[in-house]
Amino acid sequence: MKVTSISRKLLTRVLSVYFVLTVSVTGIQIIAEYFNTKSHINSELLTLQKTISGSLTRAVWELNTQQAIDISEGLIAIPMIKGITVTDESNNIITQLGEILPENTPSENGDSEVKNEHQSINSLSQGLFGHSFPLIFEFSGRTTTVGTVTLLSSNHVIFSRIEVGIYFLIGNAMLKTAFLVFLFLLAFNKFLTEPLQELTEQIKQLDINDPEVSKLHTMNYEKNELNILEDAYNNLIDELIDFKDKLALSQRETNTANDKLDEQNLLLEQEVAKKTSSLSSMMLKMERQQKEMFQQQEQLQAENTRRSKTESTLMLTNNELKNSITELSKAQDRLLESEKMASLGLLSAEVSHEINTPIGVSITSASCLLDLIHKLEKETQAKTISKRSIEGFIEQANNSTELLLGNLHRASDLIASFKQVAVDQANDKVRLVNMAKYIDEIIQSIHPKLKKTQHTIDIQCDKSIELYSHPGAIAQIIINLIMNSILHGLEHIEHGKIVIAVNLNEQRLSIDYQDNGCGVPEEKLPQLFDAFYTTKAESGGTGLGTHIIKNLVLNTLNGTITAKNLTSGGLHYHIELPDMRYS
Repeated sequence: MKVTSISRKLLTRVLSVYFVLTVSVTGIQIIAEYFNTKSHINSELLTLQKTISGSLTRAVWELNTQQAIDISEGLIAIPMIKGITVTDESNNIITQLGEILPENTPSENGDSEVKNEHQSINSLSQGLFGHSFPLIFEFSGRTTTVGTVTLLSSNHVIFSRIEVGIYFLIGNAMLKTAFLVFLFLLAFNKFLTEPLQELTEQIKQLDINDPEVSKLHTMNYEKNELNILEDAYNNLIDELIDFKDKLALSQRETNTANDKLDEQNLLLEQEVAKKTSSLSSMMLKMERQQKEMFQQQEQLQAENTRRSKTESTLMLTNNELKNSITELSKAQDRLLESEKMASLGLLSAEVSHEINTPIGVSITSASCLLDLIHKLEKETQAKTISKRSIEGFIEQANNSTELLLGNLHRASDLIASFKQVAVDQANDKVRLVNMAKYIDEIIQSIHPKLKKTQHTIDIQCDKSIELYSHPGAIAQIIINLIMNSILHGLEHIEHGKIVIAVNLNEQRLSIDYQDNGCGVPEEKLPQLFDAFYTTKAESGGTGLGTHIIKNLVLNTLNGTITAKNLTSGGLHYHIELPDMRYS
């Protein structure tokens, strides 16, 4: 009969359940990432709608087809935009670039015509999605629909954004499964298989003629079921030795009686019968004791089986607790990532709002310049043009052009700074970073938030300081520190001051950040980096800002961070980061 290993059978069942759970959870996470990313892309398309609708509306209204084409080409250059279609009020196509939807593709509400409100689009056959919106021009308090715009993205954009996350989830699940299999193999082999094999080998060496040397001797000093089995077996051997001694004594007495019977057979016949009867009674007693011994052995085996079942139940409960702890850790990681993306989204909204001002001024200047050109053209055609009107046109044209260029340069600088910071936060690649220039870009990207306050930021950094690191992590650390100072430290201070000092010493970068705010109470300072610790819970604070900073410094950048209160008031952070080329 083939022997089945209890430890292997138990291990197989436990790991099978764990494997099914791991595959299910990983699949659910991948699906959730897909829909979450798709939602973010739709939000970005809505933001683009708010940004370009004014420019496109004016271009279509003024029949400026080239301007509409230029704006469309600029939009199609954005990686997430896979197709754009602009039509006039008669549904005639003005420009159509990139991917296009097949004719009569139904939208989510089943209507293929564009209404006066935003309309979502899904094309399952081509993997495209997006939305259409009308271009509405306001004139003298009246609104007129002058055309429509359709922005399209695709599933390829979603998969390219979540590809690294999918690989990480699958690799993480495989690594944990392999480690768990290895850990269980070692544990079952050490605590169950090897001790049972040792006990079995010693029991097989039982010598009935010398039971004393057949006692079990193991090196296990822990008190468990195996020790109980060992003690019970050794007690059984002791009883066997005792019975054997009694049997030997009885045999010696019988031999003595037989000797006396040989000498006095006739005289001691009754005594011999009595001794024989006594011997028979003793043998019966021994048989009864042997039966009791067998019954005790069966009871021990039943007790061992019961304890084995109890041990299996405890192991299953322990595994469930470990799975719960793992799920808790994953939930915390997802919460940290959500906080990071929320911060980037808020920054994007602030920058978009800030860009609208110079773009609006640029549109006004361009419109004014166009009116001047039309006026000059009419005077030229009517042959009423004069030197004074030409000089006035040149002066006003110069002013409009300077205002237009100044505001466009301002918008360009804002977009460039935000783009660099946003791209760095969206990927984890290591690159060479010029600290002085990069910190300026970070400050520029959060300028919309800073300009609402009267606080100043003093950056003390040599322009030659460079190192290889994760720029996205550095950007998020500095942004979180500044936002913490504005929201907490400088909340009740009108003219706050923030100092950021950066130094490089032997391939280690040190960042000293301090403000002149209210600081943190000394008894609460040890909790500063704890997750969910916040003094703004009633106003929506999550308590993850400083926790994210510490996580980025320790885990992503392999650095160190400390915090202390300044005697002059305010909070001081000291951060040390290694150059990734030497770590």
